[in-house]
Amino acid sequence: MNSLTEALQIPDTQSARDHRRLAIQRVGVKDLRYPLVLHVAGAAQACAATWALDVALPAEQKGTHMSRFVAWLDELQASGAVLDAPALRERHQAMLERLNAAAGRIEASFEFFLRKRAPVSGLTSLLDYRGRWIAETRNGETVVWAEVGVPVKSLCPCSKEISDYGAHNQRAMVTLLVELLQPIEWHELVRFAEDEASSEIWPMLKRTDEKWVTERAYENPKFVEDLVRDVALRLEREPRIGRYAVDVENIESIHNHSAYARVERM
Repeated sequence: MNSLTEALQIPDTQSARDHRRLAIQRVGVKDLRYPLVLHVAGAAQACAATWALDVALPAEQKGTHMSRFVAWLDELQASGAVLDAPALRERHQAMLERLNAAAGRIEASFEFFLRKRAPVSGLTSLLDYRGRWIAETRNGETVVWAEVGVPVKSLCPCSKEISDYGAHNQRAMVTLLVELLQPIEWHELVRFAEDEASSEIWPMLKRTDEKWVTERAYENPKFVEDLVRDVALRLEREPRIGRYAVDVENIESIHNHSAYARVERM
């Protein structure tokens, strides 16, 4: 018996019928690390991503074919595709077809970089940001989400008001999760947060830049409540965005805890 005949006779246990009459909403693989190429600020940027891939399993089917998730991901990487929102939507449908599924989900978490120019000296350096893609199909509808985590600087209005000089300030993290009705570039999402902060931050600054950042934050104090509202209002005015959630965490400099706020339209 040749190898082809033997292969044809190997039973496909996962495709067998199941008699427990219980559907599974999500089954697949998670914490799978694979390369990803993004479109960032007009250029392709390669990064390492952590993936979670799953599909819905009908009640009558015993199991899904786990290796097909990895095969789909390997084809994506081998193709050299630069992943943006339209490409993610298209590739998501290809994954569902490969798994013979009507519903499923893709999630990819990664870090990307933007080159920033210091405000006075013009010195350039790379700042890292957290990113995440989500594509999900349920009930025949596919939704694509983008999430970005943006580090910024916040300065306390109360501290400024009550102090004879100075004001406590800290690094803050603004996280935007947005439903993309139309494509939006990653650097645009970053600007929604940086523009509303007491000040944005840079990896490398000269003394003239440090002076500018210090004074900029002092002239633009914001509570965590101010920052989350101002970012949310930017998203409210953006027609390319549907549902959204904005989280702001101030990593307090005078407390051993963080201040936190969230605005959502979900």
